[in-house]
Amino acid sequence: MIKRKIKIYINFLVIGVFLFSSIASSQEEPMREGFFDIRAASMELNDVFYELDARLQLILSGEVLEALTSAVPLTIEYDVEVIKVRRFLPDDSIASLTFVYELEYRPLSQRYIVRNLNSGNQDSFSTLYSALNNLGRIQSLPVIDATVLDINSKYRVRLRSRLSARQYPAALRLIFFWRSQWNLESEWYEWMLEE
Repeated sequence: MIKRKIKIYINFLVIGVFLFSSIASSQEEPMREGFFDIRAASMELNDVFYELDARLQLILSGEVLEALTSAVPLTIEYDVEVIKVRRFLPDDSIASLTFVYELEYRPLSQRYIVRNLNSGNQDSFSTLYSALNNLGRIQSLPVIDATVLDINSKYRVRLRSRLSARQYPAALRLIFFWRSQWNLESEWYEWMLEE
């Protein structure tokens, strides 16, 4: 009887030590925080189109990174707005566009695929760093036809990047809404459009 009580006590002690050590290690290694940040952006006239150039820093949170490496594709969106500046009236949105990219990890080939869902173009990368670096470098992306704009008016442009959960089922989107690790979105980056 005493041996049985000692054995039960030792089992509880082992379980307690295991639980304590796992809680302590999870507190020592917090989940990696993610963020999206726009470092620079501009638009220049090329023939008849204004084209966007931008540099972004995209850091995935721990939960999002785990999902990606478990073969869950991620959708990253870039929202661009061209706004007419008016003097005595509220500013007027002339164009509002969303450029959609998909980031996917393929475990068998150990490659990261970046796909432009607007054009269908895709690139393959051996590292996550290379894939995110590619996503964070926007070059000569056509945004708006110059003939749509009034040469006597002033315009401002704004850009934002965000991780979208629209492609997931509604129940999963609701869970992501409450998980801060999935709320990756940059601030709006604004500048005046130069002629």
